Amino acid sequence: MKFTVNGTELDTEPRPGQCLRTLLRENTHFEVKKGCDAGDCGACSVLVDGEPVHSCIYPAARADGHDVTTVSGLGTLDHLHPMQQKFVDAAGFQCGFCTAGMIVTASTFTDDDLDDLPNRLKGNLCRCTGYRSIDDALRGTRNTEQVVEGASCGRSQRAPAAARVVTGVERYTLDTQIEGLLHIAVLGSPYPHARILSVDAAAAEALTGVHAVLYHRDAPATAYSTARHELRDDDPDDTYLFDRIVRFRGQRVAAVVAESTTVAQRAIGLIRVDYEELPFVLDPDIARGPGAPLLHADKGPESRIADPGRNLVAELHGETGDVDTAVAAAEVVVQGRWDTHRVQHTHLETHGAIGYLDDDGRLVIRSSTQVPFLVRDELCHIFGLARDRVRVFATRVGGGFGAKQEMLVEDVVAAAVLRTGRPVQFEFTRTDQLTIAPCRHPMRVGVTLAAGSDGILTALAIDVLSDAGAYGNHSAGVMFHGCTESIAVYRSPNKRVDAHAVYTNNRPSGAFRGYGLGQVIFAVESAMDELAVKLGVDPYELRRRNIVVPGDPLVAAHPEGADLMYGSYGLDQCLDLTERAMSRSGGAPAPVGDHWRIGDGMALAMIATNPPNGHIADTSIELLPDGRFVAHVGTAEFGNGTTTVHTQIAATELGTVPDRVEIRQSDTDVTTHDTGAFGSAGTVVAAKSLLAAARELHHRMAKAAAELTGTDPDAAELTPDGVRCGDTLVTPAELLDASGGRLRGEGRHGGLPRSLCFNVQAFRVAVDVRTGEVRILRSIQSADAGTVLNPEQCRGQIEGGVAQAIGVSMFEELITDEHGRVTTDVLRNYHIPQYADLPRTEVYFADTFDELGPMGAKSMSEAPFNPISPALANAVRNAIGVRPHELPLSRDRVWRLLQNATQS
Repeated sequence: MKFTVNGTELDTEPRPGQCLRTLLRENTHFEVKKGCDAGDCGACSVLVDGEPVHSCIYPAARADGHDVTTVSGLGTLDHLHPMQQKFVDAAGFQCGFCTAGMIVTASTFTDDDLDDLPNRLKGNLCRCTGYRSIDDALRGTRNTEQVVEGASCGRSQRAPAAARVVTGVERYTLDTQIEGLLHIAVLGSPYPHARILSVDAAAAEALTGVHAVLYHRDAPATAYSTARHELRDDDPDDTYLFDRIVRFRGQRVAAVVAESTTVAQRAIGLIRVDYEELPFVLDPDIARGPGAPLLHADKGPESRIADPGRNLVAELHGETGDVDTAVAAAEVVVQGRWDTHRVQHTHLETHGAIGYLDDDGRLVIRSSTQVPFLVRDELCHIFGLARDRVRVFATRVGGGFGAKQEMLVEDVVAAAVLRTGRPVQFEFTRTDQLTIAPCRHPMRVGVTLAAGSDGILTALAIDVLSDAGAYGNHSAGVMFHGCTESIAVYRSPNKRVDAHAVYTNNRPSGAFRGYGLGQVIFAVESAMDELAVKLGVDPYELRRRNIVVPGDPLVAAHPEGADLMYGSYGLDQCLDLTERAMSRSGGAPAPVGDHWRIGDGMALAMIATNPPNGHIADTSIELLPDGRFVAHVGTAEFGNGTTTVHTQIAATELGTVPDRVEIRQSDTDVTTHDTGAFGSAGTVVAAKSLLAAARELHHRMAKAAAELTGTDPDAAELTPDGVRCGDTLVTPAELLDASGGRLRGEGRHGGLPRSLCFNVQAFRVAVDVRTGEVRILRSIQSADAGTVLNPEQCRGQIEGGVAQAIGVSMFEELITDEHGRVTTDVLRNYHIPQYADLPRTEVYFADTFDELGPMGAKSMSEAPFNPISPALANAVRNAIGVRPHELPLSRDRVWRLLQNATQS
């Protein structure tokens, strides 16, 4: 058949049943993305004869004789389409994976459509932005600038990749064509717990096009964790590439490596596996009790599991003072249990990787990962390879939110490449993401607060039960982190923490934005709100009486170490900013009718600016003869905006403009080491390292110029054209000639000590007492981000965190049946927020300068997420007079709250 794509005729024959998306990508139109392959997300949107369609459900055969336009056909890097330019100017993207489809759809809008965006944008989802910047783009609002002179830090410099993202030429993980590429399909366990007795793969291996079938006979005898941290001993070694025992439904049993995914899937159906079903347990409370089925009883102390005989991945216990005595003597006590649920990250780019052997026979993995260096090191551990024989790199990553701090596909890809010698690709489907990829840890959190009549806390205790799922992954770290800043933010002479992370036969839990704090803060801040209600004290005032201030010790289960300190402090400002904003007029009007109840709620959160135990970044930056600079940074860009901030910091220090700084990043070949882009470390660790490298290069350039001119190096001024010494300008070429042909600076930062950042969120909601519907009328967040290096970008991070947390708090829920089967297995049944679901959040910044951060900055990626759930729940409590104790705050749950209150 023949049709045109972006004005060029394409003569091809689609396979029976093939969709237009895959046909376009097979013809190198990688700007057409896969987010769901079910018509739910819009990442694949293209125009057919000028009308937007989801190409993942549009039959390829129907394109015969028609004109297809992708985002790359709308405009080019040199001549952007007006809508592409609007997205650049407004910073209408973060990771950018949804952007191509979003722009294609938006390119058809008329002015009248701007009044109907909730309907017109319902087919295009964005997980990162919260839609405010997208709305700004559609309305032509300019939020960014291209800095052409002066210091760029503190200004809303546009992202270096902006034009490439909006034209679709920016490459993501699988946006490449490799000759002879093989594909992987995986056979998952049909049982939540079983022993594999035998595998018969003969028929699958005999199928034409199959190159290998891998299962436990092919797995290295090396245990590992899919979680990645700087210290690999932080996580239990409880996982094998393929295991003889499967511990959750969908766990991989075998992998087929074949010429196509179609052949690989056909071969999967030919594998015969004989299982012995084993008893299973899905409730973590039952799992830690006597007589429960044991998941990892075969593991020894080398696995670093706290107690395999009780299904305990990890536990934490600590007390300062005497909580029980303080509670007995208290004038006011609040006690309760709050439950959080299982949710998915839902980054639009699914997990995926391509592996191959380079010309030197070295294993190369191109992966959608936040941690390329840690993945490389673990692959070396598993397969017994030297570090110089493995390269791992990431292109632009289509969202992560912690999920890609996990090694889920790279291990099996490496095994397939080493087995076949051929390039191999493995890509998760959206159903894989929803059913087998790690999720946020469900937690049950008991809180006890005791206070005097003045509201001053005399005791604070938490009891946390965390569902690790079938493998330990991040469970120890999530538990420890969740139990730290959540209560360290409050002063109390008596504190106690009891926490267990427990194995169950549910799908594994993993790293998720907030890393445990969101779950525990939901409980603690709800309890604090109930204490305010009991005392008749304003909730802001109650916090002011109890929050830590500089000079106070930071105490959780135990006093925190010297590595965590007050580099700056803006929590008091955040409380003031939020309270004042809520007192002013604004937000959506309250709906009409006496069945609506209006309520306000607030909550606060504190978080360390980066993870404990060290977070290392090695960087370098080098002067080029034409006056440009090239920086080598290990951290990945996945919508966190670190690449933009890195260019701004380097440009400001070196007296140039951002577009003269090139960042080469996220590749184990470009620098010595980088722990990774997690824990909000991209600014406070990697950028601080790059600032050190830029300062060293600044010093060397000034010294070289001073020696050439006989002047004082301290008086040298770096400019975009060279170094000015008095009336003399020394050009970059002259500097390099005088320095043996190379001028370079190197930096390293180990992530310690760490500072603290703070966020305060407030909501006004309306609740329909007939149906349980909750409408957000107003959303406000104040943040202590230190020096705000890029105001528009930092604002976008906050809005995105609020938006994701609203989804988690109100709509999203992974539902598992009594047999461990996830029933919410397609995106349309897992409700991430659409444009119509979200308010416009007002963002305010505290005025602080952090002594520990680069140029006074702090991190602001995870922090905005953490206070959202309790602030919403507290607003609902204020509206209806009944306290929510579980998430999400869906209509049915709120309705039941109201019904139970009425009946009681």
